Amino acid sequence: MSDTSTTLRHHLQQLEAELRAAALWGAQPPSEQALASTMPFMYDTLQIEEWLQWVFVPRLHALLDANAPLPGNCSVHPLAEHEWNNRFPQGPHATALQVLARIDATLTVAAAG
Repeated sequence: MSDTSTTLRHHLQQLEAELRAAALWGAQPPSEQALASTMPFMYDTLQIEEWLQWVFVPRLHALLDANAPLPGNCSVHPLAEHEWNNRFPQGPHATALQVLARIDATLTVAAAG
């Protein structure tokens, strides 16, 4: 396993832990209809934390498991920051945002390498 894969897996585990700690990790998956959205980040049917939990994290794990190319120039952090800061001005999501910034950086550096 490459250093990038190991680092990314670690960050994904951290993200899940931080989303759980911030009570942003759901117990029930969204409907199939909600997951069928074709909009970026499925913003018309999902909250950003739902998209992270049910789309982003599983897809990255699947790519890592398949040793497939990873997406590059990832910029999830700015959207999550915007969404969460608007919805939870005093919310407990700061550490989750830090982890997302590390995921963005890891994927962007991997794509440039």
